[in-house]
Amino acid sequence: MRGTLYIGVTYNLSKRVYEHKKGIFEGFTNKYSVHLLVEHEIHNDISSEIQREKRLKNCIRELKFEV
Repeated sequence: MRGTLYIGVTYNLSKRVYEHKKGIFEGFTNKYSVHLLVEHEIHNDISSEIQREKRLKNCIRELKFEV
């Protein structure tokens, strides 16, 4: 199964989910119709959030080349 994933960081998850579902902002999620929250993680500080985001994005890129 193929699909499109959006990985991002936010301080207000419920607000971000609402914005994506309603298509409030132009961008990636609007362009690719990404509107379903699959998973979320809570971190203690922004630097650990950004590190995790980068690791996940790199894993996704690696998987794309394997398929």
